[in-house]
Amino acid sequence: MSKVIMVTGGSRSGKSVIAEQKAKEYGKRSVLYLATAIPVDDDMKERIRIHQERRDSEWGTYEGYRDLGEVVKSTEKNTILLDCVTVMITNILCEDEERDFDKISASEVEKLESEVIKELSNLVKAIRDEDKTLIIVSNEVGMSVIPSYRLGRIFSDISGKANQVLASLSDEVYVAISGLPLRLK
Repeated sequence: MSKVIMVTGGSRSGKSVIAEQKAKEYGKRSVLYLATAIPVDDDMKERIRIHQERRDSEWGTYEGYRDLGEVVKSTEKNTILLDCVTVMITNILCEDEERDFDKISASEVEKLESEVIKELSNLVKAIRDEDKTLIIVSNEVGMSVIPSYRLGRIFSDISGKANQVLASLSDEVYVAISGLPLRLK
């Protein structure tokens, strides 16, 4: 029976470690880690290194953030760990280097949001169709100051909507606070 588990929380809240523990519990060694981060600077390279070192060496890894439902359909692994949704959203927002977020229209923002929701919905559908387990990590970005710049507000709004959709599609939802999981659903 398929299962979707969402782990959310703030930056450095321990959500990835909690998700990795869940993956070990559900998938043992039959885990595919969907890594969405792109090493754009030294800080991101270091974050990626830390995640790689912590991962079980027998887990498979797929690096990318598009068409993840197709990736799920093509793998023999029974547990999928996606880390993380908000990095995926950043990647989608930044795909078009010419996009000017100070001048982007509301309809263009809606289109980007729809793209994100479609990617995530397709992933969950593939998990359900393939009878696998998905553990998905996402930052909770809406519990802080509203960003003063437009790109930050767009990112925050799309992330919030994506998290709402994922939570509604999930069987279990946890929030990480100071490294501890609090079950919400």
